[in-house]
Amino acid sequence: HVQLVESGGGSVQAGGSLRLSCAFSGYTYSGHCMGWFRQAPGKEREGVATVGAYLGNTYYADSVKGRFTISRDNAKNTLYLQMDSLKPEDTAMYYCAAYPSSIYRSASTCFTLPYNYWGQGTQVTVS
Repeated sequence: HVQLVESGGGSVQAGGSLRLSCAFSGYTYSGHCMGWFRQAPGKEREGVATVGAYLGNTYYADSVKGRFTISRDNAKNTLYLQMDSLKPEDTAMYYCAAYPSSIYRSASTCFTLPYNYWGQGTQVTVS
């Protein structure tokens, strides 16, 4: 049974930084696409960043490119999202998600897949 638990959200001033963490269990980590998604009030959920299955390359939404960094620690079974130069428009609930894959998938492909495992979310507020 796959479980994802996010942490690290909070309130920060514009220009500040936060690091989100996603602890995962229940599957072979490297064999899944993993990503961060966010949903602001009144808006649809959108992709933020993904890590490819097996090879671990990364892909970012244009809105966060150059400011956010996705990474993973295989030894700790944890996915991270380092968020720098935060803007008020980054305010949202942030979710970690996983998509099982038995084959290699690039991070850009992972960005478009219908993820079926989700964490409970962590709130990020930028003022």
